[in-house]
Amino acid sequence: MSSSSNTRRFTRAATIRAMVLVLIGSLGMQFSAVIAVGLFPAFGVLGTSSVRMLVAAVILLLIFRPRLRGRSRREWAGIVLYGVAMAAMNAFLYLAFDRLPLGVATTIDFLGPCLVALLASRRAREGALALVALLGVALIAGFGGALDPLGLVFAALAGAAFGLYTLLAASVGQSEGGLPSVALSVTIAAVLTLPFSVPTLPLIRAEHLVPLVASALLGTALAFTVDTIAGRLTSARVLGVFFAFDPVVGTILGAVFLGQLLTPLALTGVVLIVAAGAGIVWFSGGHGPAADPPLTDSEHPA
Repeated sequence: MSSSSNTRRFTRAATIRAMVLVLIGSLGMQFSAVIAVGLFPAFGVLGTSSVRMLVAAVILLLIFRPRLRGRSRREWAGIVLYGVAMAAMNAFLYLAFDRLPLGVATTIDFLGPCLVALLASRRAREGALALVALLGVALIAGFGGALDPLGLVFAALAGAAFGLYTLLAASVGQSEGGLPSVALSVTIAAVLTLPFSVPTLPLIRAEHLVPLVASALLGTALAFTVDTIAGRLTSARVLGVFFAFDPVVGTILGAVFLGQLLTPLALTGVVLIVAAGAGIVWFSGGHGPAADPPLTDSEHPA
């Protein structure tokens, strides 16, 4: 088989589709955060995050019915690591939400994927666009006022997990397992957070069901699924810049629904981040080989 058939290029159209998917995931994640904040008094921060994960795992398992047999050790390693990243990212981010404004928490969280985009950039202009996005993030963070130090630590830990998540979203998305693997990863995350979700289950009342299921669907099932599909369409470095939508959406929703007002600096940051994402889309067409496409069953080594 020729080298041209073993590699594929990420086209501009595919990158635009990936950008739209990441935006949908960001909207789902941030809307779910607005909903989940209202559940903190009833379930606690970790209880809310972990029950959401458990509900999402059940939904995804019912939808995708992933097989357990016939997967390689490498595939299982990716699934497990992806689940660990999901669990850590959600737990630390929700702990940060409890102490920081929504926009500030998601801004600090974005530093993880932004660092991935910087380290993986192959051309100066891509690195420059990642730096523009990082500058936008810094401007958004400036509207937060006096910030809780422990909240900043939680947001930074969430960012570290988000960086790993960014790499694995591209890896799992481009693997043969696809979306059924995502269902297994979310299940791994749910299992890891059982010590927090199990004590919370008896506290659930009828009035909690709609916001709990909505938060799980939007912020976990939908967000993780579309991020993984986006990972099939583009590279980790491009995903890293597109995840700048998270602080943009978080800042806007925090202002609209939680009364966390925007300043001119924050608005400038929003413009810079959107400009960086548009630049990545424009320059993505026609350069650089992508990862090899997933092997078919007949192409797997014996």
